[in-house]
Amino acid sequence: MRIAIDIDSTLHHYWDVLAAASRKRFGVDLPYDEQTTWTITRLREEQLRAAIADTHSDDAIARALPYPHAVEIVNGWHEAGNFIHITSHRAERCQPATARWLDEIGLAYDDLYCSRDKLARAIELRIDVLIDDSPLNLVAALEAGMVAATIEHPWNREVCEEEDVVCAQDWPGLAAALERRCSLRSRAA
Repeated sequence: MRIAIDIDSTLHHYWDVLAAASRKRFGVDLPYDEQTTWTITRLREEQLRAAIADTHSDDAIARALPYPHAVEIVNGWHEAGNFIHITSHRAERCQPATARWLDEIGLAYDDLYCSRDKLARAIELRIDVLIDDSPLNLVAALEAGMVAATIEHPWNREVCEEEDVVCAQDWPGLAAALERRCSLRSRAA
């Protein structure tokens, strides 16, 4: 199986990092539980871009802590012979720091791609399963014939309820749901 996995809010809890950058730079709180849409309206577009840039500095990338069990599950999929494509909307300049972070956390992968055009790359690589937090990417993956899966967040809860998206509260739940849905097994299982 060919699996594409997003990074921010998928491999690690990104929202706290973004909220801290917003508070530090602009004094604007971004409460996680209140972010029920994909659009962040409490910041102007240029403010959001600046806060995201802060969160994608080399130092910020290096400090990210993966969700519990994410690395073990992904590594188990890789050991079982699955192709692992790590993908992010991070700017291309973030790719070296992202690769270092993936190596430091010990995550096995076959391909890393930092670009705004995640879905086109997933289609090019003939990805079977896309794991992402963006409702837009999840719906687009479904439309492209992929299995779409996510860790549930306030901003993607609606797509979990209305679309045929595999949703779970955590990585063990996601792995179990994907095994039921598309027989995605881990060597560790």
